[in-house]
Amino acid sequence: MEQERFKEVLRERGLKVTNQRLLVLETIADRPGEHLTAEEIYELARVKYPEIGLATIYRTVQVLVDLNVIDKVSFDDGFVRYELGEAGEDSRHHHHHAICQECGKVISFEGDLLETLEQALYDTLGFVVKDHEVKLTGYCRECADRLEQENIWRNSVEDRKSERREESEREKPE
Repeated sequence: MEQERFKEVLRERGLKVTNQRLLVLETIADRPGEHLTAEEIYELARVKYPEIGLATIYRTVQVLVDLNVIDKVSFDDGFVRYELGEAGEDSRHHHHHAICQECGKVISFEGDLLETLEQALYDTLGFVVKDHEVKLTGYCRECADRLEQENIWRNSVEDRKSERREESEREKPE
């Protein structure tokens, strides 16, 4: 989104267009996929607008979250993070995250993998799902490859130790 689109989104939501709101939106938009904390937004925003305060950042992100302009996400790492929403479009419903347990890398991906479950909830319980959040934890490709190599190496070392123990047991006189 460019600045004019940000202004349009703010006006559509009945918000006054302020430099602080534009700065927060631009800061998040300039770092797609980074899932910034309020403190990170503050540090980055200060480069362009040194007089901005951390309290202003907190108030601004809360207003933008409340109006679905940005999304609040948690990766269970003790930090609340923010990412640019799709400005209220239905596609926000299909944005998910895969989180590497080893290196902490967060991979965003699109796709509504839960349509069948949502339909079943509606059919059986009359429950209408408006939104969901999917966080998958596991290992990114790089960590999975590295861990696999380490495990292969570890297993081969253990196999050699076991073979030596067996040989030494066979060689012992009875």
